Amino acid sequence: MQPAIRFFKTLSQLPMIVASIALFALMCLTFADVLMRSIFNAPIEAATELIRMGIALIVFAALPVLSARNGHIAVDLLDGPFQRFKLERWRDAAVALACAAMLWWPAGRVVDLAKRAKSYGDVTEYLEIPTYFVACFIAVMIYVTAAALVARALLHIFSPDSLRPHHG
Repeated sequence: MQPAIRFFKTLSQLPMIVASIALFALMCLTFADVLMRSIFNAPIEAATELIRMGIALIVFAALPVLSARNGHIAVDLLDGPFQRFKLERWRDAAVALACAAMLWWPAGRVVDLAKRAKSYGDVTEYLEIPTYFVACFIAVMIYVTAAALVARALLHIFSPDSLRPHHG
């Protein structure tokens, strides 16, 4: 089990690298746009659509990794009773499975929207980038997130020790 977990932890670095590069590119684009707008009164026309695509890339590239690592914000109002009755792992498994199930429908809707955008030939305003590329990326990453949550739930059930942080 540990070699597989190590493999997926290493593999999870790829989307985070993509998100990091996209964030750096957005910072550079915003800086250049502000300079061009302020100094030359000539904003970068395509900046808005590039920023929209970049934000989608950052959010949806990081979503499966954060979900797999349990990196979301959590409210611990009911931790006491679950700890008292030793039910934390079952609660965490149920929450992960519920979240995976809830992601399945929106991912299917995004696939439908991507297909529609492709059939209509929708492109961005300035760069004429087909919009279905971004929608397909979003859909794939939502499905990957759902799969990561299912895997996390299974680990909670069958191998809870593999989810504990290892120090040293």
